Amino acid sequence: MTVEVQIRHSSGDDVNLDDCASFSSILGDAIESSSLLTEAYVLEISSPGIGEQLNSDRDFQTFRGFPVEVHHRDPSNAEHRLEGLLLERNDDALQINMRGRIKRIPRDRVIGVRLITPGQ
Repeated sequence: MTVEVQIRHSSGDDVNLDDCASFSSILGDAIESSSLLTEAYVLEISSPGIGEQLNSDRDFQTFRGFPVEVHHRDPSNAEHRLEGLLLERNDDALQINMRGRIKRIPRDRVIGVRLITPGQ
């Protein structure tokens, strides 16, 4: 049996390996002393990691070169979705590489950007 627990700071700060180790020790001791589990188990503590939706400047820097889907509006306000490799996001635009072609989408037209698995 595996007991999986994801932890996060209420402040929104990143969870690091030391945080996971500290919590693992505390939770492991609590489980053992409570006798809640009667069979052998593996305790896994982790952070939730990044969601598939990119939001912060840090997300866009971290995932440069990764495949993304960009949901955006064109000048007529029609919604579209494009897939490509994330190149950059600056104050003016988001740029993706679509099979060797650079597509620049004005930032004010971008509705959302999410990480994807190519071909899905």
